[in-house]
Amino acid sequence: MNAVLIFVVQNSESYDSGYDIGYAIGQNLPYVIILIFAFFIFRYFKNKSKK
Repeated sequence: MNAVLIFVVQNSESYDSGYDIGYAIGQNLPYVIILIFAFFIFRYFKNKSKK
């Protein structure tokens, strides 16, 4: 009985949703990192010009 329950849980649709979330994060993460890096560079040069 326990083996059947484990098999059903592993083959459910919710089991594959983690892959989709990881794929979406991995696909967009480089762009987010570049935007954060550009923001800090912009802020650094903006504050440097005020001094």
